[in-house]
Amino acid sequence: LAAIDSAMETINTAWTAASEEMYKATQEQQGAEGAAQPNAEGGGADDVTDVDFEEVKEDK
Repeated sequence: LAAIDSAMETINTAWTAASEEMYKATQEQQGAEGAAQPNAEGGGADDVTDVDFEEVKEDK
C-alpha cells in the first residue's frame, strides 16, 4: 500500500507540473491571438441589423 501511495504522489507531482505548463502555453497563445485581433471583444466594424420577419404562406 505504501508503494501505491508513493507512486500516486509521484504521478500527482508530474501531473501538476505538466498542467501548469499547459495552462501557461494556453494563456500565451490566447494573449497572442488577442493582440492580433483587437476587435475580437466586440465593437467591431460590422454593420449588423436586428430584424423581425413574418412568414407568409400562400394558399393555392
